[in-house]
Amino acid sequence: MSEMSAGVPTPEQPQGDAPQGDAPQSGQPRTPGTPGGVKKRRRGKRGGRNRNKTRVEGAAGQNGQTAQSGEPGQTPRPSQPRPPRPPRAVPAAQDVEVPAAQDMELPDPPREGKMASPEAADAALVRKPQIGDTRPAPAATAAAAKPAAATADTEAKPKSRNRRGGKRGGRNRRKSSDRTSDSSVIDTDAELIERRRGKERNGKAVGRYMMCVQVREEFTQVAMLEGRSLIEHYVSRPADDETQIHGNIYLGRVQNVLPGMEAAFVDIGTQKNAVLYRGDVQFDKDDVVEQGPDPRIEQVLKSRQMILCQVTKNPIAAKGGRLTQEVSLPGRFVVLIPDSRTYGISKRLPEGERRRLRGILDRIKPEQHGIIVRTAAENATEHELTTDLTRLIEQWNEIRAKAEKATSPTLLYREPPLAVRVIREEFSSDYRGIVIDDAALYEEVRDYIGAFNPEFADRIELYDAEKEGLPLFEQHRVHEQLRKALDRKVWLPSGGSLIIEHTEALTVIDVNTGKNVGKSNLEETVFHNNLEAAEEIARQLRLRDIGGIIVIDFIDMEIRENRRKVLESFKDALSRDKTRTQVFEISELGLVEMTRKRIGEGLLTNFADPCVTCEGRGVMIDLSMLD
Repeated sequence: MSEMSAGVPTPEQPQGDAPQGDAPQSGQPRTPGTPGGVKKRRRGKRGGRNRNKTRVEGAAGQNGQTAQSGEPGQTPRPSQPRPPRPPRAVPAAQDVEVPAAQDMELPDPPREGKMASPEAADAALVRKPQIGDTRPAPAATAAAAKPAAATADTEAKPKSRNRRGGKRGGRNRRKSSDRTSDSSVIDTDAELIERRRGKERNGKAVGRYMMCVQVREEFTQVAMLEGRSLIEHYVSRPADDETQIHGNIYLGRVQNVLPGMEAAFVDIGTQKNAVLYRGDVQFDKDDVVEQGPDPRIEQVLKSRQMILCQVTKNPIAAKGGRLTQEVSLPGRFVVLIPDSRTYGISKRLPEGERRRLRGILDRIKPEQHGIIVRTAAENATEHELTTDLTRLIEQWNEIRAKAEKATSPTLLYREPPLAVRVIREEFSSDYRGIVIDDAALYEEVRDYIGAFNPEFADRIELYDAEKEGLPLFEQHRVHEQLRKALDRKVWLPSGGSLIIEHTEALTVIDVNTGKNVGKSNLEETVFHNNLEAAEEIARQLRLRDIGGIIVIDFIDMEIRENRRKVLESFKDALSRDKTRTQVFEISELGLVEMTRKRIGEGLLTNFADPCVTCEGRGVMIDLSMLD
């Protein structure tokens, strides 16, 4: 038994007696037929404070002998071992053996008063520390130095019961809860905002990313730099109102329904009709007459029907845009999904931050709308989330009012300009700044940031090309890196190369050793070359905005572990890409197949037009040979 219970008298072991299980040597109970006999009681030998005390003292006073010598006038009978008694149920609290410290169950909330033992109190202080508790932790040496009798006396005391309806806590319970006032909330919000600012050095923000915005009359370009390396590039033109319509909300008219394609073509007022597939249709089951378990698209949509829809994919080449009826309005911190029960928080946030945001959403979420918390909401206060959500709800009410008045295909909501849209999606404490070379756009962006993230307003900078002597993109070597990104061949640091080819169905990337001859053996050379290629391919996919099906031909590796490491390195590099990707295992032919969500047309399409001579094929056919 542990140290706690060693000094405690138990029902089977009285103080000062032999150890438990040993038969008593004298003081056998007398039967009524013996001289001086007394009636045997049921609990006469069960223990107690005065067990054998009276008989032993009486025997010693009459005969001057101890209890071990027996009674006068009687021949001592040989001692016979008693059979062990069967264990009995403990009916009373005073008969319960005190458990050891390591076996005690500690309550989750703190209790008033002392714990059952110093060891338990020590464990409670370690496992469940309480804010504001100034009591010193009990020293282990002091607890061990206490006499066993004192420990037993402390443990033998019955626990005081709470008579106040079972509520845990004490007199100061409400006082501690009352301390959570508006002032503490303000302090917490200020702490969150300060944490969101990120690191600073010499009064300037420190971040791994920077955004450069160059404005020209014909187009606007946005370049995102990681250090000095270009990782993403966006272009917006005034003529892109017809092609760059991702995120816009329209009131469209169904032109025709194709049951064989499970899709419908919808007129939204653009040059090409958009496509709405069956999986993106929202409908009320009560409006469907012949519904069944899964209504067909011709049962849900009818020709000439007016529907409210949103563009999820820009038109590409001869294909029209893709639509959905599940409308979403993105804000700075949250995304509003009207008339939905969707409820989610970005998985990129830490678990502790997700729990904090979940508690806020439980209080501010509207019943009739769904909501998704974005990654940018990290360390956002409840006031900021409420303000952003309120603005989105007002925006949706305006869109719905326009839709009720319109009678023809109409644009109900247009996404903000490119620079504002990219800043809304990307800007955070990881960015050391945004540099803009246009005064009007600079004021617009600064007002937008000041409304949602005023702590980042000082990171918006106006670039003066005349003062600096170079254009913005030349100053940061953006044009140089764009020229390399438009080439089909990409060089690797060790001398290897990538060949990137675009086709109608997919994009093919070939990995070559090139000038990389290695130092040790062929397997090691190929392995390190593939590792470099994996990192560069992930960067090129983001920079060139390559989407759809992608097939990568890595150099063949004989060792299975090397193939696994290359694939893991490639997946880790892709994890920094916000665009959804899916990578499959290396096939038997040594190919890696993957998909990347296609939203735009890509970098090459933004800077190039098909050749009028070869029609984009890259070759010229001698038709004279066919005469």
